[in-house]
Amino acid sequence: MLTKFDVNALGREHLEDCHYTISGYWDENDFYQEITFGCPISAELVSSSLGITVGEPDNSHWLKFKFLLLADTSADSGKPVSDVEKRIGELVLIFDSNLEFVDENWLIDIKSPFVVAKCGQDLNQNLLPASAIAQIEG
Repeated sequence: MLTKFDVNALGREHLEDCHYTISGYWDENDFYQEITFGCPISAELVSSSLGITVGEPDNSHWLKFKFLLLADTSADSGKPVSDVEKRIGELVLIFDSNLEFVDENWLIDIKSPFVVAKCGQDLNQNLLPASAIAQIEG
């Protein structure tokens, strides 16, 4: 049975649930401990798809929604901002057939003036090789 629902609400609720914050984000070669946004943002659905994972006992179904993340600059009385400049990234949300959240994927324009990125160290940089640990303990 198909049910009508507001897909944009899924994107909005996800942003609210994560408090408009991304913890631990990789951008090509750089790691950011935290990403926040310098102004309110909205999620606008740009594509959706239905998939089937073949080979599992029940051939599970999943729904994939791709949202464009836009800076809400309407309250900003400064200089005009183009639609392209308002685009701060994308959010892909995957849900199972019961609309239970499965996964997320963020693609953020770190160079956007509306993105606040807190640099952090890669967790692997804090790990010591086993030989170094043996020397410390020995």
